[in-house]
Amino acid sequence: MRRAEGGYTLVALLAMMTILALFAMALAPSIQQQAQREREKESIFRGEQVADAIRAYYINRFQTLRLQGDQALPSSMDQLLEGIPVQGGAKKRQILRASAAHDPLSPNGEWRFVRPRSQALIDFQRAILFYAGNLVPTPQDRQMAQLQQLAVPMITSVLNTGTDQKSSDSSSIDDDSSGPFVGVSPRNKNKSVLTYYGIDELDQWIFTPLFRQ
Repeated sequence: MRRAEGGYTLVALLAMMTILALFAMALAPSIQQQAQREREKESIFRGEQVADAIRAYYINRFQTLRLQGDQALPSSMDQLLEGIPVQGGAKKRQILRASAAHDPLSPNGEWRFVRPRSQALIDFQRAILFYAGNLVPTPQDRQMAQLQQLAVPMITSVLNTGTDQKSSDSSSIDDDSSGPFVGVSPRNKNKSVLTYYGIDELDQWIFTPLFRQ
């Protein structure tokens, strides 16, 4: 009798373990998606900090050195991390946290730099136009508004065809180039869980001060 009861207990235990395993397998995709969502939120948070730092760096160079256009833009992440001079002082003001210089979505943690007048930037502008109903946000800062005109050819409208069109390989255009950059983008070609200005491809997200009011 005891052997029979022990057998029933073992069968019940195995059945429960099987149910728990199936339950865990069912939850796994949801857990992975939630983890990806959190990484994307962090990438957006850090990317917009980089965009703010580019803006601060550019305005400082414009005001103190009377530089504009490409000459006033940063050409390395280190320049943003070093900060900008404080008027009348020897110290520099921090404009970018060290953690924001790394992208949680990129395999190597490095941002892809987006250059002025690049195809990637033009495609991003087109996506914003499509998302915002043919309205491109214009920066309130005079310096940023001027830079917007210099850094990206303006598109007045896009056809409402149900999709925004972009070049076939715009995400790789800036990878091997050097020089000033006006934004950053993840080095990740996967689809996103979240959307950024309606964009669901990670390597098409661009964080730049050019379209921020």
